[in-house]
Amino acid sequence: MTHKPLIEIAEDAGYPVDAFLFVQRGLDFTVKGIHGEESEATPYEDDEDEIPQSRHVSGQQLCLGLRDFAKREYGLLARGVLARWNILQSEDFGRIVFAMVDGGLMHKTQEDTIDDFIDVFQFDEAFSSHLLLGENA
Repeated sequence: MTHKPLIEIAEDAGYPVDAFLFVQRGLDFTVKGIHGEESEATPYEDDEDEIPQSRHVSGQQLCLGLRDFAKREYGLLARGVLARWNILQSEDFGRIVFAMVDGGLMHKTQEDTIDDFIDVFQFDEAFSSHLLLGENA
């Protein structure tokens, strides 16, 4: 399967390239968190049409992983960094993922849909400063 250049996919989808790079890195973080380290080629190096089912993550799992990855990478700035990339709700993650799927840079199963990314979590709650600082509400 041929793929489009990432910059072209990003322009078509209306998100900056940095948002796509974040999702790619966050996917790796999520897969490793759920399935552990991989001994063979990563999904990015795999030329097959489908990723192995044993390494698959659902849209909901990916959203939660991206939330955790954003907190780990950016701490209190996470929500602001994501907003700068036009990522304001979990569905934005789905739009980015499916743009990469359509562009040939990611794979999905037949069961995966963009609806899997809708309302997975609320950004104002997930990135609340008192939660990030470990304080009680």
